[in-house]
Amino acid sequence: MIAWLGADTPFPAPASALKEPNGLLAVGGDLSPRRLLDAYRHGIFPWYSEGDPILWWSPDPRMVLFPGELHVTRSLAKTLRNRAYEVRVDTAFEEVVRGCAAPRPSQPGTWITAEMRAAYRRLHGLGYAHSVETWIDGALAGGLYGVGIGRVFFGESMFSRARDASKIAFVHLVGRLLAEGYGLVDCQMHTAHLESLGARQVPRAEFARRLRELVDYPRPPGRWVQAAPHSVKSEACRS
Repeated sequence: MIAWLGADTPFPAPASALKEPNGLLAVGGDLSPRRLLDAYRHGIFPWYSEGDPILWWSPDPRMVLFPGELHVTRSLAKTLRNRAYEVRVDTAFEEVVRGCAAPRPSQPGTWITAEMRAAYRRLHGLGYAHSVETWIDGALAGGLYGVGIGRVFFGESMFSRARDASKIAFVHLVGRLLAEGYGLVDCQMHTAHLESLGARQVPRAEFARRLRELVDYPRPPGRWVQAAPHSVKSEACRS
């Protein structure tokens, strides 16, 4: 049975999620900051279509990236060395979310509804949600957004308007996370794009254990400030 969430109903244990569809855990509730932050702390995320009730998920296995396992191909490394771009953080959060929500040729609809965009704007205002942006010739060319809690970054979505633009943002995100002691990037669901960057699937039980170890690190929320470019350790990059 799927749990229906009232205003104050707690989430059920993630291990009780359905096997088919994989990870469906609960329905309903709201997208308040309190509810969303509680969800992330327990390895749960919202994903639903416009007009549907809010659906909450905890799939098994879980797609994650351990920052030290970032995979940078030779072609991407060449793009990074050319530096024909600028990476900024938290300067265009709403634009990044809109870019992620835009229809794509293989995916005409979007799960990033107006309600979702408003919810993550609130989290951004509270210092939990962040954007990493790739700018080329003064225009936003791609980027990503997600939520940072403790030593975990929960990735939500990324987009590109130019070749490798989202990958550039992702590599710079991982460099920042390594420099600041993060131990895990939650990528949620498997995609070939994420796999090409070094993400891999782990059992939900292992993900939950790692999450418990990392999420309560006392890191105060706040907007990220621009810093000197972070380099990724050379042993983390392979061809």
